[in-house]
Amino acid sequence: MRARTSTFTLLLLFTAPLIAQTIDAIPEANPARPTVSTPATLTPVGYLQFETGGLGAVTSPEFGTRISINQVTKLTVIPRLQFLVLTEPYIHSSNSRGGDKEIHAGEVFLGAQGVLVQGKSDDALRPTVAVSYIRRVYESPAPELDLGTFRQSGTLLFSDDVAGFHLDANFIIAEQIESGVRRAQLAQTLSISHPLKKFTISGEIWHFSQPFLGSDATGNLWAISRALRPNLVLDAGFDHGFTRTSTHWEEFLGFTYLLPHRLWPGPARK
Repeated sequence: MRARTSTFTLLLLFTAPLIAQTIDAIPEANPARPTVSTPATLTPVGYLQFETGGLGAVTSPEFGTRISINQVTKLTVIPRLQFLVLTEPYIHSSNSRGGDKEIHAGEVFLGAQGVLVQGKSDDALRPTVAVSYIRRVYESPAPELDLGTFRQSGTLLFSDDVAGFHLDANFIIAEQIESGVRRAQLAQTLSISHPLKKFTISGEIWHFSQPFLGSDATGNLWAISRALRPNLVLDAGFDHGFTRTSTHWEEFLGFTYLLPHRLWPGPARK
C-alpha cells in the first residue's frame, strides 16, 4: 500500500503543472476506466489520453493478494482510428497463505480500435459500433486476475445513450496459451452509467470463460467518477466476483487525463 501511495503522489506531482494551466476550449476526455467495458467511441483526434490507476485484489485462483498500477495510453490519429498501449508497470502479489511475496513488471499490449458506424446522440437506434485488436508484446511472470492473460484478442464494441443512460457493451474473443496449448476465451460485458449531479454512477455485469480451468468468471462492478475539468476525470469503485474461480474482491482508484495540447496542427475548434 505504501508503494501504491508513493506512486500516486509522484503521478499527481507530475501532472499538477499541466492541470494548473489555463487553456481555452479544452477537449473532453473519453474515459474507458474503471469498467471492464471499453467505449466504442474514440478520444479527440491528435490528443494523448492517459488512463492511470491502482488496483488491489484479494483471493483468486493464482494469488491471495495482488496490488498493481495500470496504465493505458491512447492516441486517435484520424476520426475513426485510435492506437493504444496497455501496461502494468508494477505488480506486488502474495499467495493464498500470505507468503511468497513477489514484485514484477506486468505485461505489455499494443492495439488499435476503429469505428465502423458513427452513432448519433439523438438516435437511440443508431449506436456507435467499433472493433479493436490487441496483441501482447511482453509476457510477465506475475500472477493474473481471474480474466487470465491472452496472446491476442478481438472485440466488437457498442456504445449508445438511451433515456439519460449511457451504455457500453463488448463482445470479446481472445487466444490463451498454456504449455503450448491454444484455447479460445469468450467474454461479454455490459456497463450502464448515469449522471448524478456532479458525479457519474456506473454499474456493470461481465462474464469471461476460463478455458484452462474449465470454469467461468462472472462479476459485478460499481464505480463513481467526477470530472474536475473537461480533460480530467477521477474515479473509484469495487468489483465482486460471483463464481468460485472469480477474484473475490477488487478495489480501484485512478484518473483519466487528456493532455490539453494537440500533438499536430488541426482544424480550429468551434
